[in-house]
Amino acid sequence: MSENKFIGFTRNELLQVSAAWGGWILDGYTSIAYLLVFSYISVLIFPKYLGYLALILTLLPVTFGAAARSVGSVILGNFIGDRKGRKNLLSISIIGFSVLSAAIGLLPTYSQAGIASPILLYALLFLDGIFAGAEYGGGTALSMESVRPEKREQAGAFVQSGYGTGYFLIVFVEILLLRSMGSAAFASYGWRILMLTAIIPGAITLIIRRLSKETAVFDRMKAENSIEKSPVRKMFKNRSSIVFGFMITAGLLFMNTATASFYPVVGSVDFLNLGSGLLYALLVINFFSLIGVWSGGILARSFRDRRRPMLIFSIIFTVPTALFVIFGYTTNIMDFTIVFSIQLFLEALIFSALPVFLAESFSKKFRSTAVGLIYNGGAIFGGTAIVLLTAPAHIINIRTLWIVEVYIAGIILILGLIFYKKQENTSDPIEN
Repeated sequence: MSENKFIGFTRNELLQVSAAWGGWILDGYTSIAYLLVFSYISVLIFPKYLGYLALILTLLPVTFGAAARSVGSVILGNFIGDRKGRKNLLSISIIGFSVLSAAIGLLPTYSQAGIASPILLYALLFLDGIFAGAEYGGGTALSMESVRPEKREQAGAFVQSGYGTGYFLIVFVEILLLRSMGSAAFASYGWRILMLTAIIPGAITLIIRRLSKETAVFDRMKAENSIEKSPVRKMFKNRSSIVFGFMITAGLLFMNTATASFYPVVGSVDFLNLGSGLLYALLVINFFSLIGVWSGGILARSFRDRRRPMLIFSIIFTVPTALFVIFGYTTNIMDFTIVFSIQLFLEALIFSALPVFLAESFSKKFRSTAVGLIYNGGAIFGGTAIVLLTAPAHIINIRTLWIVEVYIAGIILILGLIFYKKQENTSDPIEN
């Protein structure tokens, strides 16, 4: 089969990788959409007398949503992804993920439904997390099992860039809505339209996934009757990989939440109040993150050890954290954009190697479950970043909080990478 001369993937490989990439796009799209409109949600869904507490309660689901993702990764990965197939898992997860994300745009206000309004918000976000939790493990297994070994770094980086692509798209869509209807109308009902648009990337991804194929790795397991009856039980026999894997993802995802996900919050009216310039800044910042993740995929090819590029990139990102916060936390929109563009570029380098690193760390018999649990389990800690930054911000200097918390996360990540011991095997780890 002829290969695309530009990126070197066969048509089938591109289809498989795109099927996984779409899930990352939806994740970035919906996650950032919520953080872009949280201030509107807080005043409409919660009673006005709560004041600043309403803001915290609106951001709190970011944390327990990560817990829901862990539950979803184990349940859906164990019973579908590692027993019925990666494609089947992803076809189901994308439907629930997109529909439930869009449903946030249909929530009644507190004045209309009372206490039922915030309860519905929390319920939707928890259920949304269940389906979203299947995406990382299933998508990583589908993409990494479908490409040749020499293409895995590039494929993994491209798939990982889906989050940044979704981030970029949702900011662009909000700019269009604001320009077409004005800020007052957007605050009233435009944010609902923004959330409802999640159906579009979800539907496109579902079509791509229905056109994709099951991986040859899973098909061989099925033909050989070697599918694990209890993937989750088998997975926990590899304890050291799980413990240090959790450290890696917990540190990395905390840093990501405290940067990429925190930028919309810190630039909002409740902190720096950057106004409409914030959205354009986020577009530029995220553009550089995309360059970072693609560059990381190319640079990672120089290393045989999948862990080493992540370790090097992690140190390079973590060391100048204080400088990024000191010079980036400013009402000068140009400085805000430049400093955080550099920061997110460096962070994206780390993420570029993550999919192939995790996929090759776990057996094909429980890969979907293990990768999903490790990633989403780490996201539980990572998801606390915004609350841990915003809740004490009225009594502790936010710059100090930001610097200390990112350094702690960076140390956890680096230690996890240092002590992680990959099982030695001369054969292709994806086939094991």
